Amino acid sequence: MKPNIKPAITTIKGLCAPMMINDIDTDIIIPAQHLTQTSKTGYGQHAFARLKQADVDFVLNQPQYQNAKVLITGDNFGCGSSREHAVWAIQELGFAAIIAPSFADIFSNNARKNGLVLIEQSIDICQQLAELNKFTPQTIEIDLLYSHAKTAQLHFDFMLNPFFQYCITQGHSELDYLMSHQAATVQHKKQSINRQLFINYPQQLGTSS
Repeated sequence: MKPNIKPAITTIKGLCAPMMINDIDTDIIIPAQHLTQTSKTGYGQHAFARLKQADVDFVLNQPQYQNAKVLITGDNFGCGSSREHAVWAIQELGFAAIIAPSFADIFSNNARKNGLVLIEQSIDICQQLAELNKFTPQTIEIDLLYSHAKTAQLHFDFMLNPFFQYCITQGHSELDYLMSHQAATVQHKKQSINRQLFINYPQQLGTSS
């Protein structure tokens, strides 16, 4: 089975939106009452609804950030329930990457499955990025092949999950890549079982110990 080839993404280039709030959970990203769709679309219009309604000056209410592609945010982003809809909502807003000091584990897994790039970076770098983009969004260029990002004022390296990095830069989904190696995986498993049998039961297999 060949992988389902998707457009390879090696570079993300676009405007930043600063949202330096810690512990943004998935219910804040997409409230439960909006989880009514049967597809992956229709969630973006409800993303961060509570924050938008609570503060007219909230970053995503500002017209200059409407086309941002990279979200700069606080620690423990995506905590809370495991809803995959949170990733879909963020992507439907137009974000291709999020930079934060840390991400919740389940959110990270859902992001990788859907091709949303998560970059863990120090609090200092995140705060610098947020400050640079506080009033006017700046362009950031993220090189996924060489794990390097830069703005006009700031350069930094980062690390991605190696398997995710390979898949997104080659245009593979994780599932399709694994399925394409199914035969080799089955063969490897058989060989491993045979080796273990030989170690544990050499006499029964016709070899003296």
